Amino acid sequence: MSKFLKVEGHTNLVRDIGSNAIVNTNKSEYQLYMQRVQERESQGDKIRNVVKDINNLKSELKEIKELIKGCLGKK
Repeated sequence: MSKFLKVEGHTNLVRDIGSNAIVNTNKSEYQLYMQRVQERESQGDKIRNVVKDINNLKSELKEIKELIKGCLGKK
């Protein structure tokens, strides 16, 4: 079982003796951190989707241009 030592000068931080990690014991700060992480992931997903849509539009425009060139060349 891990033991914790208080970090001097910080009321919400403790050091895990087993792993030597600093742990924040303030649950509301942790929840805010996790919310920011989820928002970043969500924003990244939105950007990836927009890039996919743009690439699809580029491909479709290229296809349309080729069809138009083909129609004009046949006349």
